[in-house]
Amino acid sequence: SLGLRWASLPRSAVELAVRGEGAEVGAALQPPLVLVVDDSLTVRKITTRLLTREGFRVDSAKDGVDALEKMHDLVPDVVLLDVEMPRMDGFELARVMRSDGRLKSVPIIMITSRTADKHRNRAMEIGVNVYLGKPYQEQQLLDSIAGQLEQKAAVPA
Repeated sequence: SLGLRWASLPRSAVELAVRGEGAEVGAALQPPLVLVVDDSLTVRKITTRLLTREGFRVDSAKDGVDALEKMHDLVPDVVLLDVEMPRMDGFELARVMRSDGRLKSVPIIMITSRTADKHRNRAMEIGVNVYLGKPYQEQQLLDSIAGQLEQKAAVPA
């Protein structure tokens, strides 16, 4: 579980965070924030439960417009994105994120029942990092998130 990784930080970092010194250190101690964007309440609930159990912080949005409003205030570490949603679909949201300086490096994992190559290719052209079919396997999703977080950590901001 990811929870153990946070426990392995050096004690000095933990003490700094507790005392509120070193904002960067404090941010590093927080588990990654995953934003789940799906118009299905059931999917949002199930995915949130899975990720919370794995030690992530989770927020959710019911469509692309809702997601952009949430990302106005905070930048998630990973976005899980459905394609078919009202108001703004997953392709549109991915395009907006990739053209926004604050959001363009946020990994996007698209999870959709649309598994045709043309949809996958369109997603990759926009800059989606991972394309998973629904229903997804829990372990496959967790591995994808972990892989994206590791790649992101390896790239200097």
